[in-house]
Amino acid sequence: MDRQASLTRTQMFSFVNPWIRYFLFFFSFLFWVFSLLIVAIGVYAKVEKATDTVRDTFLIDPAVILIVVGVVMFFITFCGCIGALRENIRLLKIFSFSLTLVFLTQMAIAILGFFYSDQTREALGKFVKKAIVHYRDDQDLQNLMDYIQKEFKCCGWNNYTDWSWNLYFNCTPSNPSNERCSVPFSCCTPLPGETVINTMCGFGVQTQNYQDATKSIYPAGCADRAVMWIESHLLLVGALTLALALPQIAGIVLSLILISEIQKEIQFVL
Repeated sequence: MDRQASLTRTQMFSFVNPWIRYFLFFFSFLFWVFSLLIVAIGVYAKVEKATDTVRDTFLIDPAVILIVVGVVMFFITFCGCIGALRENIRLLKIFSFSLTLVFLTQMAIAILGFFYSDQTREALGKFVKKAIVHYRDDQDLQNLMDYIQKEFKCCGWNNYTDWSWNLYFNCTPSNPSNERCSVPFSCCTPLPGETVINTMCGFGVQTQNYQDATKSIYPAGCADRAVMWIESHLLLVGALTLALALPQIAGIVLSLILISEIQKEIQFVL
C-alpha cells in the first residue's frame, strides 16, 4: 500500500513549474497576436498603394518595415508560445536564442550609435534624404515626414533648404514645378486661432533668408531638434528603453528556466 502511494506521488510530481510555463505561454501569445496585427497593418498599407513602382523607397517604406518587424516577431513568439505549451525544448531554445540575438543587436546599435554619433547622424541623414527625395512618390513617407516635422517643429534634415533635394520643391530656376522653392505645410508655424490648415504657407520660403523664414516656418533642421528633444526628455527616453528591454529579458529568463526544468523532468523519468 505504501509502495503504491509512493509511486502515485512520484507520477504526480513534476519539476516543471506550471506558473512559469503558462505565464510564458500567455506572454508569447500576447505578442504573437500583436505581431499578426502589425503584419496586417503593413500588408494593408502596401496593398493600398500597390501602384507604387518606386524601388528606391523599398527599404525605407514604413509598410515594408512593419511587415518585416511583424514577421520576425511572429516567428519568435510562435516558437515561445508552442514551446511553452508543448514543453518542447527545441522550440524554447530557438525562442530564447532569437530573443537574445534581437536584444544584443538592439544593445549593439544603441552603443555604437552613442560612441559613433557622427556616423549615426550621417546614416540617419541618408535615410531622411531619401524620404525627402521621394516625398511625393510614397504616401506613407509623406505622412511620416509630415508627422516628424510637426512633432519636432523642424524642417528638413539640416535646415529648410534641404527640400531642394525634392524634384517638386527644387529651387533651381529651370524647375517648372508650381511648388518650386517651397516647403511642405508641415514646416509651417501655426497661426493663433487657425482652424483650417493653409497648405500653401510654405510657398517660396526657400528664397528667403533664415531670419525671414522664421516668420512663417520652423527653419531649424530635424537633426538638431531631435537631439534637443532627447536631451530634454531623458526620463521618457529611459522609460521607453526600459519598457522595450524588460519584456525581452523576461522572455529570455523564463524560457531558460523552463528549459532547465524540462531537462530535469526528462532525466528524472529516465
